[in-house]
Amino acid sequence: MTHPKNDEKDEFDLQNFLPFLLNQAAEASSLEFQQVYKNRFGMLRTEWRVLFHLGNYGEMTARDIGQRAKIHKTKISRAVRKLEQRRFLRRIRDENDRRAERLSLTQMGTSAYRELRSIARNYDGKLVAQFTTAEAELLRTMLRRLAGLD
Repeated sequence: MTHPKNDEKDEFDLQNFLPFLLNQAAEASSLEFQQVYKNRFGMLRTEWRVLFHLGNYGEMTARDIGQRAKIHKTKISRAVRKLEQRRFLRRIRDENDRRAERLSLTQMGTSAYRELRSIARNYDGKLVAQFTTAEAELLRTMLRRLAGLD
């Protein structure tokens, strides 16, 4: 690995490198919400994402969630197991494909989802309050494009 000599200036500006900035923004913007789902419900990041997919879209398979959320299947399996143990979701064997399981929220899971959804909405509002309406809309558009969601 070569390093620039002390008298040579490295022209690469890490502080303006887009992947670095996106990572820093993601970390900073998610910390407060992370404390809520972690402290209140004992959930990890993948668990709340699985919970939100089921709350938002209804019954799904783990594979559906993985494709939609871009989460590896082993992480999904772990999250499903934990959510089931805590009685937030139930698994039902798919009659058409015995290898697949349909996942859905229990009453407890629905209640947790609704509470977290309300907190998430308020938190989202707090984040976008830092921007004008046009800036917030543009930011969402650009982030969706970078994420391949457009």
